[in-house]
Amino acid sequence: QVQLVESGGGLVQAGGSLRLSCVASGLTFSSYAMGWFRQAPGKEREFVGAIRWSGSSTLYTDSVKGRFTISRDNTKNTVYLQMNVLKPEDTAVYYCAAGRLTIADMRAYDYWGQGIQVTVSS
Repeated sequence: QVQLVESGGGLVQAGGSLRLSCVASGLTFSSYAMGWFRQAPGKEREFVGAIRWSGSSTLYTDSVKGRFTISRDNTKNTVYLQMNVLKPEDTAVYYCAAGRLTIADMRAYDYWGQGIQVTVSS
């Protein structure tokens, strides 16, 4: 079966950096766009960014542009989310997802990871 497993989360001070990884199995990874989403306590899940199957293009929500970078290594079935200049408002559970389109709509993603906590202290 398809599995997406995130790692790399944790506690960091404001201004710091973290890199999340998501390893996929059970699917043809290089055929899927990969997205990152997050959900803060009491809020709805929101789009963070996505990367095309080839890695040739990316899409980000405005609040993370210039701070977060998504990349992928299709030889390792892994997608990354490099998060720099972290802010307390970035605190959330972060999810990776695999889908057919490189878009922000959650409905376009077929498979989801279990999520990983990122906490940014002020």
